[in-house]
Amino acid sequence: MDFELTEEQVMLRDTVRDLLSRAYDSETRLKVTDTELGWSRDVWRQLAELGVLGLGFSEEDGGAGASPVETLVVLEEFGLRLAPEPLLDAVVVPGSLVSRLGTDAQRSAILPAVSGGELLLAFAHSEPGVRWPSEELATRAESAGAGYTLTGVKNPVPHGDCADRLVVSAVLPDGGLGLFLVAADAEGVTRTGYRTIDGSRGAQLEFASAPAELLGEAGADTAAAVREALGYAHAGLAAESVGAMTESLRLTAEYLRTRKQFGVTLSKFQTLTQRAANMYVSLELARSMNLYLTAAVADGVFDPVVISRVRLQVAKAARHVGQEAIQMHGGIGITAEYPVAHYVARLTAIGRTLGGEHEHLAVLREATRGYDLVEL
Repeated sequence: MDFELTEEQVMLRDTVRDLLSRAYDSETRLKVTDTELGWSRDVWRQLAELGVLGLGFSEEDGGAGASPVETLVVLEEFGLRLAPEPLLDAVVVPGSLVSRLGTDAQRSAILPAVSGGELLLAFAHSEPGVRWPSEELATRAESAGAGYTLTGVKNPVPHGDCADRLVVSAVLPDGGLGLFLVAADAEGVTRTGYRTIDGSRGAQLEFASAPAELLGEAGADTAAAVREALGYAHAGLAAESVGAMTESLRLTAEYLRTRKQFGVTLSKFQTLTQRAANMYVSLELARSMNLYLTAAVADGVFDPVVISRVRLQVAKAARHVGQEAIQMHGGIGITAEYPVAHYVARLTAIGRTLGGEHEHLAVLREATRGYDLVEL
């Protein structure tokens, strides 16, 4: 299998890298993330103009009809520059649900506006006290004339604070899983936004008989669509982690080459260079696992065992790279003014999103119950 990017994918990567590099240095990013919105609408507009927001949508729906590989290449660049724009949360995950399940009218009303940067989506699926991969939901849908109403609480909803339209999961009146479109400002919707440890934004959404529209036709395989959307989310988080680890290692290596102690640069100390080399090994292992998941998603394979294998290894690598980056920078490594602390914060947040190491280990443990022998 050829793991090299095509010429078009390289051009896409370089274009996005150039845009984000011009938009964000460490000081500019701090200013942007400290605003109420937490990201730049100007950068969002430029991403829309480049066609990045519509990469995963078909041409009939106003997109580019690209494969998931292109989107994951872009998300790695987001991790590299620590870009705060909600591409994964406001486009990729909820947009994939609308693209797969939506009626012609729903797709034509939503997806071109998302591709153009005019409409922000959010997927409201997680609920308080429920950890991935559990599919138990307390949010209920009730029939109300030709439509539905929703009652329940969703939290965390990544970037749900700024969304215009919500894709909400709920239990149907006759059982089973349904997905619904809800206006974020609809009557019966209470939205409480907050800031997360990595400077991103989230929200708790409370629905009290909020009016909702069923996404797609009744009887559609909603559960399978949700699993695929979450598979995209896992792949996107892994790709972003690789980008963030790449820059964390670069910053650390640069610091070792320039910072002096006892009259010589830190790179002259063999122990420190060995530790940096071990960081590189962890990064490359995570990169290989990310390619593994990217290839699986591109082939339409959303095996939970594959996902957990990748997320577990990437999380371990991120913890190693992040901790070593902080340690080898010393005190400056944990200051808000220096970028490495923000990369580590983002890696830490990703490592807790859609399950942490314990949850992914549990998935893998369950997958081996039928084996007579497991060799490590």
